Amino acid sequence: MLRIHFTPDDFAKVSLAPRPAPLQELHVALTMMCRQDGELLHGSWRRKALRTLPEAAHPLADLVPAGRAPSFLDVMADSLPDALEQVRSAPPKVVSAELERVYAPTRIPAPAWIHDLRRGDSRAWRLIHRAQHAAFEALLGPVWAQVQDLHRAEFVRRAVQLAEGGVGSMLSGLLPGARLHGSVWELPGMPREVHVGGRGLLLLPTFHGAGGPLLCDLPDRPVVVTYPVGPGLPPQPDGSTGFQALVKVIGNTRAELLHLLAEARTTTELARRLRVSAPTISAHTAALRGAGLISTERAGKAVLHRRTALGSLLLGQNP
Repeated sequence: MLRIHFTPDDFAKVSLAPRPAPLQELHVALTMMCRQDGELLHGSWRRKALRTLPEAAHPLADLVPAGRAPSFLDVMADSLPDALEQVRSAPPKVVSAELERVYAPTRIPAPAWIHDLRRGDSRAWRLIHRAQHAAFEALLGPVWAQVQDLHRAEFVRRAVQLAEGGVGSMLSGLLPGARLHGSVWELPGMPREVHVGGRGLLLLPTFHGAGGPLLCDLPDRPVVVTYPVGPGLPPQPDGSTGFQALVKVIGNTRAELLHLLAEARTTTELARRLRVSAPTISAHTAALRGAGLISTERAGKAVLHRRTALGSLLLGQNP
């Protein structure tokens, strides 16, 4: 459980990011692309992303040898040129220390250009600039207008929630499992204790993430919590979102099953409603259960299926 500690004054310094952060959204997308779980939902998107990613972006993999990125990549600027410039302006001591930190737990030898980067070589910095720009254009460029629209909608929704219910209501409702106990905000995630300590807290939605929040806790900077929003499926270039996007990823039958399972139903009932055989329903429910989207339990001789909270979120409904 991630626990973020507030002082009374810290609650007045909670803010919502007014615009999306290009590099942070890119880092979340790249992380999702490299994950192995959630094949049912994200496999198609991952395969397409891997095909789309140009060779110029490949050096980015050298910056995360063990899956943890150096902190100088944590940039929240809301325009790509500003974000790239902020990465380039990272203090040399920080760059060197962070590269050493991410490589220390591994036995992977750092490539030559990483050593050049530690020394501040300008060619190495140009390599990072080209890699980040190429990755952004390939993965996010086609959907960035949608990301901006989704961000505006989320900003308005949270701003209304803040105005009507206060900071406590907004923090408690930000993610499933989030809760505010006095001055401590608890979130699902790796066990960690974080103290805001007057620095402020910035809430940044991401539309390429799934699962728990991401934390950026750097000295003398606001604490940033990047949290996933929406059905857990990345925006599509054709503009489809929500149920339409879900149908494209898992198929119409499985999407319809999720829709029906807002209440518990038997295999026989599902087969009758969808006009398919019981073995076909069993195969679909097994796949959905394996992805954590439904639960199954016995009730006497019957087998009951019900949508999980994750399944509800994928449909854009309250869990």
